[in-house]
Amino acid sequence: MNAPTAKQAHKTVYEANKLEKRLRRLVGEAIADFGMITASDRVMVCLSGGKDSYGLLDILLKLRDAAPLDFEIVAVHLDQRHPGYPERVLPEYLSRLGVHYRIEQQDTYSVVKRVVPEGKTMCGLCSRLRRGVLYRIAGELGATKIALGHHRDDILETFFLNLFFGGTLKAMPPKLASDDGRHVVIRPLAYVPEEDLAAYAGWRGFPIIPCNLCGSQENLQRAQAKTMLREWERRFPGRVESIFGALTNVVPSHLLDRSLFDFGAVTAEGAAASRRHHLDSEENFSEFATVPAAVRA
Repeated sequence: MNAPTAKQAHKTVYEANKLEKRLRRLVGEAIADFGMITASDRVMVCLSGGKDSYGLLDILLKLRDAAPLDFEIVAVHLDQRHPGYPERVLPEYLSRLGVHYRIEQQDTYSVVKRVVPEGKTMCGLCSRLRRGVLYRIAGELGATKIALGHHRDDILETFFLNLFFGGTLKAMPPKLASDDGRHVVIRPLAYVPEEDLAAYAGWRGFPIIPCNLCGSQENLQRAQAKTMLREWERRFPGRVESIFGALTNVVPSHLLDRSLFDFGAVTAEGAAASRRHHLDSEENFSEFATVPAAVRA
């Protein structure tokens, strides 16, 4: 295979720099929009060894160096004693970065294997056990924020899983109190598309640790939601971004939850309703409408 020309190499670097700037902007916007990090915070970045958490740590380190406020970062990884786990990868990588880190060994793998029936997905129980350990470590480290690597696509997939299978209209919050009420959990990648993180990981050459060392398969329902979103984006470019935007543009008066809107107080006030709450807004959907072939002809 021929070596890349100087022009090709220059273009590759240009595109990579543009990608990094976009990631820094999106993460910075999410942090600002939701008040994720404040001065003197100690942010515990949960590092799984996958592309998303590597990208999260990398971008947060860059933002910390350029931010007008001081905050600390400590990377934490949970070694769950999976068979074949490459235990030297993360310590060597984090040492080269010069970032404070802690590798915690906890044999949750054996617990999950003992409890979950053969052939069933282990991800749910594994996640709960891991979360409990991470909360404990956050307390021991004095961390004020726990940063997770969930991105835009994770949020959308969760939204549809709750919609289809849970009967609730909710996604993943960008910021929330931890289950024990002692910590604040943040998701700085909330605005970042997964494909950007994949491209960034490839460019940066992160030493990825496989996520299937336990032999468990990805949750089938989540995999189906991911496939659905990718197919929509392929067939209708911009649809995924539109759906994500809808999560920031909620109109409670046009839903059916009486705890969010007092329908009993609705009266005719003798004045036109605001455009945002107008009942007939079909013109907003015109660009997404599918025109029958016979009409187009």
